[in-house]
Amino acid sequence: MLEIFLTIKQALPFLIKGSMATIIIVTGAMGIGLVMGIFMAAGMVYSNNYVKTCCRVYIWFFQGVPALVLLFLFYFGLFNYLGFNFGAITVATIVLGMITAAYQANIFRGAMLSMPQGQFKAANALGMSNFQAIVFIILPQVLRVSIPAWSNEFSIVLKDSALAFVIGAPEIMARTQFVASRTYQHLPLYITAGLIYFVLTWSGLRGLRKLESRVRVPGYSHQDM
Repeated sequence: MLEIFLTIKQALPFLIKGSMATIIIVTGAMGIGLVMGIFMAAGMVYSNNYVKTCCRVYIWFFQGVPALVLLFLFYFGLFNYLGFNFGAITVATIVLGMITAAYQANIFRGAMLSMPQGQFKAANALGMSNFQAIVFIILPQVLRVSIPAWSNEFSIVLKDSALAFVIGAPEIMARTQFVASRTYQHLPLYITAGLIYFVLTWSGLRGLRKLESRVRVPGYSHQDM
């Protein structure tokens, strides 16, 4: 038992350093997904049939193919073929970002469809174009009411980031596997890794809940719509 605690104590700083790579991957992926998701959601709701079809094909592909397959496809295939010499962390960030973009697009699309259509008429009456109405009136409301669903997506991306170790990203799971293969203390080390993921998830969700409370307009939220 003492040997187990000594192993965890010695490995913990090494594993915590891996959490920095995990945070970079998750933060970058959520940012990519946010930008792409908003554009695709607006395309599906407000654009023509051609744009809608392209967005639906993208969503269908990235929701239908496992994340592990996509990591291998881009890291060992497409990026090398295109001549991009990206590191493992960069590839994991991009791939997970493109995956979460497909899910975030549906989150924002649902929020956009829930907006009262009369707001467009009111904006047009004030001399605003449809683009201005979307950017300055619809989008701020969409972002506000999407925070709960976006929080769920954050926890999913955080857990999916553990797959990045298969392409060599030095995140939590990769470092845990490295130590476990040398100390043979697999169970306690994987439990420790799980606790680190739990702390990261709890901290992120708590921060997003605080953000939701801060930006919430009394009498107007996702629960009131």
